[in-house]
Amino acid sequence: MKTKFAIAALSLASVISFGASAASLVSNEEAQHGNLQSMNQTISVSGNDGDQTNIRQALSAKADAQGAGHYRIIESHFDDAYHVTAELYK
Repeated sequence: MKTKFAIAALSLASVISFGASAASLVSNEEAQHGNLQSMNQTISVSGNDGDQTNIRQALSAKADAQGAGHYRIIESHFDDAYHVTAELYK
C-alpha cells in the first residue's frame, strides 16, 4: 500500500514540476513586443491523432529540450493528420 502511494505521489510531483518548467506558448504580439529573444530555431510535431492539449505538450517538451522558454506557432495543418511548426524564443 505504501509503495502504491509513493508511486502516485511521485507521479503527481513530476507532472506538477513538468508544468512549472515547461516552455510556454506566446502570441505573435507577445513575441514582437515582449522582451523575448528569437533563437532562430524551429521545432515541429506531426501525427494522425492529437488534440490541442497533446500537441501543445509535445511542442513544449521539444522547446524545453532545445533550451527555449517560449514558442510561437508559425504554421499548422489539420486534415486527416496534423503538422504544427513553432519558432523558439528565450
